[in-house]
Amino acid sequence: MLQYLIILLDNRSVSYCHYRPHPLSFPSPMGEGVLIPLEVLKAGIVFAMKENLNIQFVYPEEALPVEYTEVIESIDHTKIKPMAQAEEADVLVLTEWQTTDVESVQNATCIISASRQELNANIERVKSLLNKVARLNIVLTDIETFCDEEIGGYQTLLKTLSDALIEVFKTGRMVQLNLLTDRLLLTQMNNCGAGDTTVTLAPNGKFYLCPAFYYDDPSQNAGSLADGLNIKNRQLLRLNHAPICRHCDAYQCKRCIWLNSYLTLDANTPSHQQCVIAHIERNASRDLLAKMEAKGLHMSNTHEIPEINYLDPFNNYQQWK
Repeated sequence: MLQYLIILLDNRSVSYCHYRPHPLSFPSPMGEGVLIPLEVLKAGIVFAMKENLNIQFVYPEEALPVEYTEVIESIDHTKIKPMAQAEEADVLVLTEWQTTDVESVQNATCIISASRQELNANIERVKSLLNKVARLNIVLTDIETFCDEEIGGYQTLLKTLSDALIEVFKTGRMVQLNLLTDRLLLTQMNNCGAGDTTVTLAPNGKFYLCPAFYYDDPSQNAGSLADGLNIKNRQLLRLNHAPICRHCDAYQCKRCIWLNSYLTLDANTPSHQQCVIAHIERNASRDLLAKMEAKGLHMSNTHEIPEINYLDPFNNYQQWK
């Protein structure tokens, strides 16, 4: 059941997930930003009102014209903004590493989209952020290149972040880091829900399962404001039609259907890379909980995480019930 409508305010709206945005060649020359037409924005808001959907506006780096702001403020919403437009943001996307030092991040919800190499190179900045923000979401942009030889490196990175969290917790600040603290609080899957609970409206007036499908190939639309929403084989996007994911307890995994489609050619089948990374995070969350208990640090509503002996749930298929 749909709950959210994501509206991209520009074809260069900031990326807050696994995909890398790039200039689009339509309907303008390559590299130029194109604001969503005002009439499309208004129609998108009407669609959300009729369907009783929560709206999330995704902003570009450039400031919007006043008339756009007036329309946006006519309805309750969430603002996802790059640091260049930080004022009144509900979620801040850090697009440059030097922005981790600015005052705007204090007690904010922030997102960093980065490769593992970028994270390692800027690990001190990430640790510093944990002392400032209320919540930090780290989104990996290079999952497709991950290989088993890199398991140890990712485990080390997460251990570094886990140790940094412990130091913050000691001060009484229970900051959230999606890679490590989300799994402590979850008892069921908390995936992104693209095409199931969320749908995206692009500046061209067409719907997409998520922003990544729009930027990857604009022809992959799921209907339009003019013709209505049309998600083909929608049931296949749901957890109960995902044979691997429904037996998995890496509840923090986003189960990215765009990555699924790209890496396995099947929206409801995750890649080995995505599964292994999610389980490394799951196990690191278990280790974090053990550290917290050993040091007498308490976070409300945490749940025990059982030990497992696999990183890809497909290798455990004989235990599925």
